[in-house]
Amino acid sequence: MSTLSAKEYKCFEDIKRIRPDGSEYWAARELAPVLDYAKWENFYKVIKRAMIACENSGRSTLECFPEVRKTSPMPNGGVKDILDYELSRYACYLIVQNGDPRKEVIALGQTYFAIQTYRQEVAERFNQLDEDSRRLVVRGDIKQWNQLLAETARNAGVITAEEFAIFQNAGYMGLYGGMTVDDIHRRKGLAIGQKILDYMGSTELIANLFRISQTEEKLRKDQVSTSDAATAVHYAVGNEVREAIRKIDGTMPEDLPTPEKSIAQLEREQMERLKQKAIDGQLMLDE
Repeated sequence: MSTLSAKEYKCFEDIKRIRPDGSEYWAARELAPVLDYAKWENFYKVIKRAMIACENSGRSTLECFPEVRKTSPMPNGGVKDILDYELSRYACYLIVQNGDPRKEVIALGQTYFAIQTYRQEVAERFNQLDEDSRRLVVRGDIKQWNQLLAETARNAGVITAEEFAIFQNAGYMGLYGGMTVDDIHRRKGLAIGQKILDYMGSTELIANLFRISQTEEKLRKDQVSTSDAATAVHYAVGNEVREAIRKIDGTMPEDLPTPEKSIAQLEREQMERLKQKAIDGQLMLDE
């Protein structure tokens, strides 16, 4: 990503607020339209996903997403009580990470809210997390990178559904020693409709994250322009990751254990814990 000027960052600087103690925050109600979310309901869904990501990274949701109550005028007169959040810079970063990557301003926000700082903080905390939390953190990153990879692959000439299926299989075949998506699905003993990425441990997820992110970068850097060339790149990157694992005598991804709980189940459990905090009066989560 190219270096962006202060002028391009102005939309975020204009709404930044400073407390009397010098700490900074962004009001969620003001950030929503800047990030091109016209409806609060849609933006609130992004906030909830960001709150889960915050907990998964070992940070305090209450500190990063302190809630406030404000009044808003009604069309027919009077006022109503509305929920808002005073978002830390870290909270804003998690929000743009969980936002719609097709929005140009989301990519701008990811740069503005200190991607590298966030990744350094997560790296420092990662070894302190339990396995379920590690899985959730890495799976969240993979969702974002997969969306970026799909867009980059499309720009590189991977257009039809058939071409994209071949492209995706190639990456897995490179990383998994020739195994296709269906082969991996069967090896893990998954039922129809269950996603292989949702049944990977953190080590296997990290290998796939590296495959996905490096393929996306290489497609852009090499300005790949045909479906066949993009597919070859995906296979080659997957194979390079496999060779790196082999060189350090690591366990090949197909030989790693399959977790019993899916990512979807872990996310539901996270949401239930957040809802319980709301019941206990520690946190507000609107339905």
